[in-house]
Amino acid sequence: MVTVADVRALAHTLPRSSEHLIRDRVKFRVGSLVYVAFSRDEASMGFGYPKEERDALIAAEPGLFCLPGASDLRFNWVCCHVARLDQQHMTELVTEAWRMCVPKFLARQRLGR
Repeated sequence: MVTVADVRALAHTLPRSSEHLIRDRVKFRVGSLVYVAFSRDEASMGFGYPKEERDALIAAEPGLFCLPGASDLRFNWVCCHVARLDQQHMTELVTEAWRMCVPKFLARQRLGR
């Protein structure tokens, strides 16, 4: 199981990433763009993900992933159940969500081609 502390440890290694507490919710941003956010009870995590691909992601693992609330459907956003998320999957999801928010040169510096 992944915790906020696990995500925090990863996020603090990502350039331009910052942590914020907004309305009792932990969020990670690049500038003003939120790329990861936890629910108040920290049971679910939302993260940046291409809208065009989210239905396929949810269909592939419906026990892990779910659609965000109706007000967030317009964004590149998906949610997951933290209790079912492993460390490796979390690292991939958080890193890719961060990549969507930073300039391409910075993502290449961090992740390579």
